[in-house]
Amino acid sequence: MRTKMAACAAVGLMALSAVSACTDDDGGTGSSSGGKARGGGAGKVGVILPDTTTSQRWGTDDPKLLKAAFDEAGVPVDIQNAEGDKAQFQRIADSMIAGGVRVLMIVNLDSATGKVVLDKARAADIKTIDYDRLTLNGAADYYVSFDNEAVGVLQGNGLVQCLKDKDYPTPLVADLNGSPTDNNATLFKQGYDSVLQPLYDSGEYLKGPDQSVTDWDNDEAGVVFGEMWAQTGKKINGVVAANDGLGNAAISVLKKDGMNGKVPVTGQDATVQGLQNILAGDQCMTVYKPIKQEADAAAALAIKLFRGEQAKAGDQVKDPESGGYVPAVLLKPLPIFKKDVGSVIADGFVERKAVCAGRFAPLCEENDIN
Repeated sequence: MRTKMAACAAVGLMALSAVSACTDDDGGTGSSSGGKARGGGAGKVGVILPDTTTSQRWGTDDPKLLKAAFDEAGVPVDIQNAEGDKAQFQRIADSMIAGGVRVLMIVNLDSATGKVVLDKARAADIKTIDYDRLTLNGAADYYVSFDNEAVGVLQGNGLVQCLKDKDYPTPLVADLNGSPTDNNATLFKQGYDSVLQPLYDSGEYLKGPDQSVTDWDNDEAGVVFGEMWAQTGKKINGVVAANDGLGNAAISVLKKDGMNGKVPVTGQDATVQGLQNILAGDQCMTVYKPIKQEADAAAALAIKLFRGEQAKAGDQVKDPESGGYVPAVLLKPLPIFKKDVGSVIADGFVERKAVCAGRFAPLCEENDIN
């Protein structure tokens, strides 16, 4: 996970032929405070991340991985986090644009806010990259993410597998969806609906409550799922939760009735908490998105654009709002069940000491996580 970019290394598991960045052999240092880049002249790459509460990645993983990639290339980068504040997101963007960034990479808080920022960047002749989330009607120059509908398919298939293990005759399934303003949440739902809807249509499964959670707020998710649980007479047999945070919110409600482990719950992001829930038997599975591949692919594009070089992406996605196509790098997500937890640790994404802390230590031993 910490391997430096080679002299002309392709990045991204699924983007080996799509995006590459060449760097000199002499190393060099990049900085979040600016400076002069090899072959790039003055200026910076600006990166705006969304928050530090909805997933551990935005506060720790992505800033570290992106900075390492830019530092290796000797390209100065300014990485800031909007802390979930749309006004702050725009203030950061305005400051970066006024400060002369040459490339702007954003993870939007919603498409409306993201579009305003992308429009301003375009007017200033700044190249743009939508990172992880597509900004609807934003017309970014590039989009780098995982195949998000495939994420949902993995969640749907994972829930089906876990429900088979429970042998419920006609399980009632609830959907705890991500934020309605996040296009990724829409794609996740399309994915798991494609798996589950045929089972509802055939009568094998029963369609239960289906609700989105504003801004991926975990506290709100607990309230939403608590209402679902009560409204169904505590008869929910499975939960499609769009990420680990929402999944943990549902698990917290189930624990109050001693039903954790009896009701399969999905997740996403392979967070420490999600992996611990899986080891404890409280969560059925998560989806691991190797973020280093995503960060490296996005950085490689940004570095080329910063240097005025031609940048190509191997795919494209259709903006469902504008109907336009955005050049894209789409990476492959991976399903994680209890038997796979060790592979996420071995990949360097999370540390064993974090996952296996305290009461989880014997669970790690039982599952041969060394």
